Amino acid sequence: MTTHRSHHLRYISIWLALVVLTVITVTTAGLNVGRIGILIVLAIAATKSTLVLLWFMHLSTEKRLLLKLLVPIAIGALAIFIGLTYSDVLTR
Repeated sequence: MTTHRSHHLRYISIWLALVVLTVITVTTAGLNVGRIGILIVLAIAATKSTLVLLWFMHLSTEKRLLLKLLVPIAIGALAIFIGLTYSDVLTR
């Protein structure tokens, strides 16, 4: 029963972390911090997606081969998204 309760506490703490990161994201988006705000928001989004992937999708317990394939693909996709975001911001 203690293990079951610790899993619930872990999920609740991860959820609370996601809520806090969302509040920080919304607050940062509302502030006029210039272009550094984009980096802050993207870093928070990467952190939130990592939390979801590892805990809610249970990738922290997956085999290492899956992670060796997933990590480079995720980094490549993130690089494309960041590049497209910056190209959009720079051409405005």
